[in-house]
Amino acid sequence: MNGLESKNPLRESGAIGTWLANAMMAAAPAGFAALRRFKPILKLRNVVIVSRYDDVREVFSRDEEFDTPYIENIHVLTGGEDFFLGLQQGAAYQAAKRAMLSVFRTEDLIWLGDMAEERAEKIVDESGAELEIVDQLVRKVTFDLYMDYIGIPQVPTENIDVWSTRLFEYQFAGSPKDKELRAEVDAIAPALRAHITDEIVKRKSNGVTKGDVLGRCLKAQSDGEAIFTDDFIRTNLLCMLVGGPPQVPMVVPQAMEQLLRRPKALDAARKAAEADDDDRLGAIVMEAARFDPLAPVLPRIVLRDTEIARGTSRQCKVPKGATIYVGFASAMMDPRRIGNPKEFDPYRGAHEYVHFGHGLHECFGLHMNRATLHRILKPVLKRKALSRSPGQAGRLQKRKIFADRLVVRIS
Repeated sequence: MNGLESKNPLRESGAIGTWLANAMMAAAPAGFAALRRFKPILKLRNVVIVSRYDDVREVFSRDEEFDTPYIENIHVLTGGEDFFLGLQQGAAYQAAKRAMLSVFRTEDLIWLGDMAEERAEKIVDESGAELEIVDQLVRKVTFDLYMDYIGIPQVPTENIDVWSTRLFEYQFAGSPKDKELRAEVDAIAPALRAHITDEIVKRKSNGVTKGDVLGRCLKAQSDGEAIFTDDFIRTNLLCMLVGGPPQVPMVVPQAMEQLLRRPKALDAARKAAEADDDDRLGAIVMEAARFDPLAPVLPRIVLRDTEIARGTSRQCKVPKGATIYVGFASAMMDPRRIGNPKEFDPYRGAHEYVHFGHGLHECFGLHMNRATLHRILKPVLKRKALSRSPGQAGRLQKRKIFADRLVVRIS
């Protein structure tokens, strides 16, 4: 079955490959702790790994020298069109970002949070004695919510979550050696572009006016805002659908797993949920995610010969063309800047978190995540009988970097 028809958002992987990937992920915290102490900037020819908080923030902040490596993969998804989050600082980046901020609005955050909780509550109420967190709850809520918000309907094969997740995997982790993934992407990407184009054409021909993001884009186009061409609208909505929703079924189940490991933290989360204290609950979920964020590292490409950590004992020259693996998960465990990093403390300052990057290429959906992630878990946390299901099902299983399955008892 090809990617166009598959109903499984995560690709099958061999037992050995899965075991090896899981073993490496499990060993990463200890490995990065050793790097922070003994070799905070590790240079291996054209590969550099940074592990301390200060150096991670520095690399993220110096976007004019350390760029994201995603533009070629983005062009495969978009048919050669630029997406602003793959661009460097400049007029094109700023114009596109302003345009997107005009249609993804701050005042939407309350509605997004409320709808996330409402949809999650319906699933929880209808689930019976057990609930699967990754797919049954989080992925379902997230894609239904963002399809409605953005204005992109379900694809004919009713698996837009699969399409988006395949393209997400390719954009952020695609390798030229992975011919199978590239073959799926070469089928899915043009199909999703055509699907979005069809919706644009349908709305324009029918004179349909809606208040979703697509509707706002078309309104801006009709008002004469030149940047809102059909190609611009299609490209940006596609990239938002690919770059955003697939992250949530990774981050939220991982946060839930961390809460289940910590009875005191879980009890605090349940009390916040019962009290409808969304700010408190949000802080608890963000702290839980610090212990297992989206991935251990994010890559950056060095654009010119330069140095990291100038003026320190760890000062390091990095050559043009090198790849830097930025250990943002490690940064949030660095005791030089994070107080008592092994302790669960939901009262931490915002500067102690880099879950979603930092600087120019900080996640565009940061505020949407902060409005919705905890609200998806809230109805689960309100269930007094909440506990792990017995056996392996009750512990988070992963497929490489992707959360795969976690079952809890709720009644």
